[in-house]
Amino acid sequence: MRRRGLRVLAAVLLALLALRLPAAAPASAGEVRAAVAANFTRAAQRLAQGFEQESGHRVIASYGSTGTLYAQIRNAAPYDVFLAADERRPALLERAGDAVPGTRFTYAVGRIALWSATPGRASAGAALLEGGDFRALAIANPKTAPYGAAAQQVLAHLGLWERLQPRLVQAENIAQAYQFVASGNASLGFVALAQLQDPAVAPVNAADYWLPPAQWYRPLVQQAVLLRHGADNAAARAWLAYLRGPAARDVITALGYALE
Repeated sequence: MRRRGLRVLAAVLLALLALRLPAAAPASAGEVRAAVAANFTRAAQRLAQGFEQESGHRVIASYGSTGTLYAQIRNAAPYDVFLAADERRPALLERAGDAVPGTRFTYAVGRIALWSATPGRASAGAALLEGGDFRALAIANPKTAPYGAAAQQVLAHLGLWERLQPRLVQAENIAQAYQFVASGNASLGFVALAQLQDPAVAPVNAADYWLPPAQWYRPLVQQAVLLRHGADNAAARAWLAYLRGPAARDVITALGYALE
């Protein structure tokens, strides 16, 4: 009886100790190094939180223009996955052997918006651009940033690309373009619609924007792909699978993106 009582006491003590200890991470927990297009920064941060809680894996993301990240990958930067702001660069990486065939998919479709930190201004849209009643217009670099290329296409459609050259302020990526406008360093600018949709960080006049007709610029089809460096990384494959799941899709659409 005495031995039995000791065993029961030991079991109770172990149970109490387990309640005080934090849950251990899965034995297979790993890291994912992700190259992420700047427009998807907030979405990726929110998605990474959900993924890490669900899987125990950790996402280490680097943000920048798609063209800059693409160049880094081609120069052997140790990324496991690439979330681009277009479909061209992931396809190029696949053809070059830098990405795993069959892993490329569309995770979001973006839109650009003309926005100003001054309330009631940007909604004039094309009329404002054509009238020229502004000091500076911010856009992301069209050569490296798909959202900047889309802005260039809109201005070309309006016949304003050449005329507005002296007033253009080119940012390295769409995140910097947004900062130029939010800080007032540019009177207005083309930003990603998603940058105005997140209630946690959206400016007071976030709803005061103009959406150019979608047919004025090439669709911003954003694709993800598993890179050769991450081919054997189970955490990287799990992250891409998570991006295709319902929880991720809900976050992506809530931030203003469309899905294919």
